Amino acid sequence: MEPALKKALIDDLDRFVSSRDYHRRVGKAWKRGYLLYGPPGTGKSSLVAAMANYLQFHFYDLEIFLGNIYKNSDLRT
Repeated sequence: MEPALKKALIDDLDRFVSSRDYHRRVGKAWKRGYLLYGPPGTGKSSLVAAMANYLQFHFYDLEIFLGNIYKNSDLRT
């Protein structure tokens, strides 16, 4: 990851963690989302695990099996 992007991500995570009391005061949900995309093996899950580790949050990576559904395109049939 490029150093500037890494710094921006860490700064955003720090802002998120420090905003918990603000969200509680104004009655908003304390949530943060990121849209990660790309082909398998490009580090999306590794990035999420690294972010959870940095924040000292729990992270669960689940592989869910739904009968005969093995890939996303099977959901369309």
